[in-house]
Amino acid sequence: MASKRVVRKHAVKASIQVHELSKAGTSIEFEIYASGEKIGTLVIGRGSLTWRGGRRQKEKNISWSRFAELMDELAYGD
Repeated sequence: MASKRVVRKHAVKASIQVHELSKAGTSIEFEIYASGEKIGTLVIGRGSLTWRGGRRQKEKNISWSRFAELMDELAYGD
């Protein structure tokens, strides 16, 4: 019996600018694609996360504390 080949919908490219995570200005940048189209960029830094939608110019910064709150709400509810 032939196995089905899974087609991946999402792809992620990473750019690392880290000498030491404890230094300001260091970050890891992820470009996220769905079906070949860029859906956004996520920048993970020492102080916050930054999201920019695929065709947007504005960025949204979220502190690590706020990110933890959001993830707790998603994972566990109110």
